[in-house]
Amino acid sequence: MERPEIIKREIEALVFDLYGTIVDMQNGLTEAVTPFLKKKGWAGRPNSFVTWWRRTHFENSMIDALCDRGHTPYRQIGHRAVSYVMDRCGIPYTQDEVRWLVGRIETLEPFPDVVPALERLRGAGYKLAILSNGDRDMLAAAGPHIGFRFDHVISVEQAGYFKPHWKTYAKAEELIGEDRASCLFVANHSFDCIGAKAYGMRTAFIDRRKRPFGETPYQPDIIVGNFTELAAMLS
Repeated sequence: MERPEIIKREIEALVFDLYGTIVDMQNGLTEAVTPFLKKKGWAGRPNSFVTWWRRTHFENSMIDALCDRGHTPYRQIGHRAVSYVMDRCGIPYTQDEVRWLVGRIETLEPFPDVVPALERLRGAGYKLAILSNGDRDMLAAAGPHIGFRFDHVISVEQAGYFKPHWKTYAKAEELIGEDRASCLFVANHSFDCIGAKAYGMRTAFIDRRKRPFGETPYQPDIIVGNFTELAAMLS
């Protein structure tokens, strides 16, 4: 890992993943689906339902990027993922219910440490940006729930591929206007850090879940437990 003083000297912009890094996706969606699943009479664990939903969504988005036959909107991938999990669980549903569930993504709240840390990082003079797999309209809808105005909010829709395709990080570099080596990409997911690092950005892994990063040549430059630690290190 690179020394913090070098990162502080050379980084001009911080680029954040949104879902699961800035907003608490697992707990937020679990809270949303719990009364819905209870009403349906499903006896399983709501947290497991959300985990299956998110894993299916991730798998389908990776297939979409690898097939390279045109970018499918994040919302449409989400509808497919939720429908699959409902079928898997034997839960009867309507398409209106599927749309409602996927719409909960737009209302997710940030982790408690996020906004104070972002304010501290802004005070330190960094450009602050989001690079998300979400559609542009979904990111716009999420803004008021996050409660912080970023310098740039970038959807991979603008690149035509889901992360970790290299073109997504290239589009962020272009729109932010800083060289890739001057950008620190921040994510709670190793795959996202790997994609950014392979492209040439510096990376910070937010290890909230206390999980190993994995054996890869694209190791993060910084590993911290939360945004508070990240802001303290860089400001």
